[in-house]
This record gives sequence, structure tokens and C-alpha cells, in this order.
Amino acid sequence: MKDSIISDITDWWWKNIGWMFKDFYRSINNVIRWFPIIWKDRDWDDSFIFTILKTKLKFQAEYISKRDFHTRAKRDAEIMNLCIRLIEKVREEYYSMEYYDYHETEYDFIDSDVPNCKEMVFNEISENFDDYFKKYPLIHKRVLNGEGWVSIIDEESGEIIKKRVAMNMGHINHSRARKLLFKILESQIECWWD
Repeated sequence: MKDSIISDITDWWWKNIGWMFKDFYRSINNVIRWFPIIWKDRDWDDSFIFTILKTKLKFQAEYISKRDFHTRAKRDAEIMNLCIRLIEKVREEYYSMEYYDYHETEYDFIDSDVPNCKEMVFNEISENFDDYFKKYPLIHKRVLNGEGWVSIIDEESGEIIKKRVAMNMGHINHSRARKLLFKILESQIECWWD
């Protein structure tokens, strides 16, 4: 009888009052863990938006994976972690800059025709764009067929400039990564619950 009364009081406590303390603790914990992110947040560009989205996905992936309350919890956490990796690639412009790994260039500043100005001159030391093209053969084909934001044909000689092909490929790959990220979010975000 005594155990039953204590159990009833405990149940009443958690249903009517205790949850408020637990919720208050959870809110304080959220303020503490979000503080460094919000402190560094600025309204300048997309990088800060991606930082907040990445942080939220990280926290939710850890929470859902740890609790493992539904059959898709581990899979949902994996998809969230994929989105986190895509956010990092998009934010850092990994694919836009990847082609830089396939060539080495020196630059120098020389006097310009304009008084008190310098002109930047590039000197290509080495390039290995063919390996880059082999890495993404379908994207390479798309660029050769005219897709891209910069012309790949040299105006003077009429020849294809490999560096411009690589730049266009990087631009397309960056765009594909960003679209994939938001496509995953669009199709999955309403499924992420606990």
C-alpha cells in the first residue's frame, strides 16, 4: 500500500511538475551548447547559415542515434551525417576549388599601363588536368558539349583551354553537391523525429 502511494505521488509529480524542471534543464543545456555558435554568427553570407544548419543536424543526429527509439533511427543519423559532410563541402567550396590540385601556377605583379597599378601575370608551371577529367568523365563530357559558365574556347587560337574546362567542371560539381544537399533535406527532414 505504501509503495503504491509513493508510486502515485511520483507519477503525479512527474506528470504535473517534474517535467517542467526537466524541460528547464534541457533549455539551459541548449543555451550553453548553442552559445559558441550564436556568438560567432554574423548576417554576412551563406557560410553562417550553413554553420547553424550543420550544428543543428549534428546535435539531432547524435540525439536520434543515441536514443535509437525507432527502426530508422540509425539510418536517419547516417543521412544527417551525410548532409553534414555535404554542408562542409559546399561551404568550403571543395568541388569549385578541387581542380587547383591538378595544376601548379606561379603569379607575379608587373607594372601596368595604368599609373600606380600593378598587373597580375600567371605562369603555369605544371598541369595534370587529364587525371581530373578522368575522375569526372560525365561532367567532362557535359562541359565539352557547352555546359558551364565560362567559354572553354580561346578567342585567339580557337583551341580548348583545359583550365577553363576544369573550372567549369568544378562549378558544375559544386552546384550538384549543393542541389543534392537540399534534395536530401527536402525528402528526409520531415522523417527525422524521435
